[in-house]
Amino acid sequence: MATFIRSLVAVGLALSLAACAAAPPPPQADLNPPPRKQLDAKTQLETGRTY
Repeated sequence: MATFIRSLVAVGLALSLAACAAAPPPPQADLNPPPRKQLDAKTQLETGRTY
């Protein structure tokens, strides 16, 4: 009887530790950044850059 109670206590301890374990993080979503805003014509002429 004592071994049965000890095994129940051990199983209960293992289950309580498993319940407190942190859940795995959700998978990361591959989000692309928004496209760059086009420079206005004057700025493109002044800087020589076109995006």
